[in-house]
Amino acid sequence: MNSELLKEFRQAAYDLLVKAKDATFELMDAVMTTRNAACLAEFALSPLFNRQWSSVYEALQDSRPDRKKLMVMYIQQLEQQVPATEHVLVAIDHTAWGRPDAKTLKDRTHQYQKGVIVGQGYSTIAWIPEEQGSWALPLLHERITSGESPIPKAAEQLKQVCEQLATPVLAVLDREYGNATWVLAQAEIKADCLMRVRKNACFWSAPPAYSGRGRPRKHGQKIKLNDSQTWLEPDAILEIDHHPQLGQVRVQQWQDLHFYRAAGNPLNLILVERIKPMSNGQPYPPLWLVWVGARTLPLEQVWFKYLRRFGVDHWYRFAKQRLHWTLPNLRTPEQSQRWSDLLPLMSWQLWLARDLVVENRLPWQAATINLTPGRVAQSMISVLVEIGTPAQSPKPRGKSPGWIKGNTRTKPPRYPTVKKRASRSKKSPKVAA
Repeated sequence: MNSELLKEFRQAAYDLLVKAKDATFELMDAVMTTRNAACLAEFALSPLFNRQWSSVYEALQDSRPDRKKLMVMYIQQLEQQVPATEHVLVAIDHTAWGRPDAKTLKDRTHQYQKGVIVGQGYSTIAWIPEEQGSWALPLLHERITSGESPIPKAAEQLKQVCEQLATPVLAVLDREYGNATWVLAQAEIKADCLMRVRKNACFWSAPPAYSGRGRPRKHGQKIKLNDSQTWLEPDAILEIDHHPQLGQVRVQQWQDLHFYRAAGNPLNLILVERIKPMSNGQPYPPLWLVWVGARTLPLEQVWFKYLRRFGVDHWYRFAKQRLHWTLPNLRTPEQSQRWSDLLPLMSWQLWLARDLVVENRLPWQAATINLTPGRVAQSMISVLVEIGTPAQSPKPRGKSPGWIKGNTRTKPPRYPTVKKRASRSKKSPKVAA
């Protein structure tokens, strides 16, 4: 890949940072090339950060990344690499940034991730560029406020991406989105969706023909996934040897089903089973998937597309462990969002540099051809030194006067944790006869 493409991308990104562009850009370079850090100020020790340590905090205080324009820039890069006839595969999920002790941080909520923790939730929609591998490139990575929930937030993000893309979109989602709420939320969005559903979910077949009496029925036969006696005859059955590790796989499909609360939104139900049992003789747990959309894919491809969803989980781990996403203890939700907006930008730079870096392996690491995001970041410093930075050199402005003598210091306000409750309709009072 030509280094000019990376230079042009970095220059365009520099212009979209709006304020404190120089300090923010040098901070990103320092983060990408720093393997371990104990606090945010340590990034000022990087040779790529030419400012004082206080400029690290100034960058997150003053910068204003234009998130929407950055998303458009990412999509322009995406469209150059995806044929117009193929689906653009995006994965959607949400994760938690735990801040249990940050009582001065406003708008913390209870997040459910391996237990209940107090912090902030973030919803991410990411392009999965490869058939196999750990790369995931976020298009939007936004905070879920206390007045929002993950499903409407994900639907809003998917809508924004689809409005910018001319090619068809396939969104893959985890079990939390495999319900009627998501089917209704994405009904007006021009995208196909593939979701995992719970093994005890219920579906209904199409209703029988109208008999001419009474109100037309909305639902046909009820199907319980954990009760095979209620299953209908599948519309398609396929047995394939898709992967040497998985062995033979049986795929079954039922068409024209629906959730009870989404009777007007038909879907296809797909069951994936591994025929070979586990080492203890027990069968592998089944994988239940739901396809919603006007377009169709061959059955032998549909279920395999879902396995690429785990790329967004790899990115979450990479962002937290290597890009130091959850390292800083920021004071406000706005600072947290600005810091979070830089993570997709750093990930895209690493993706564009994957063919430019000369791998700098640690002694215990084996050689590999397909570099992971972590391996690229590990070898990124030589590329950044070669292509340079759009950031301008710092200009000394003298010493700050510091705290004015006699001014009293006040403690920052404390904020309670926001508890979300399910909205329930109030019962109307009985009218006396």
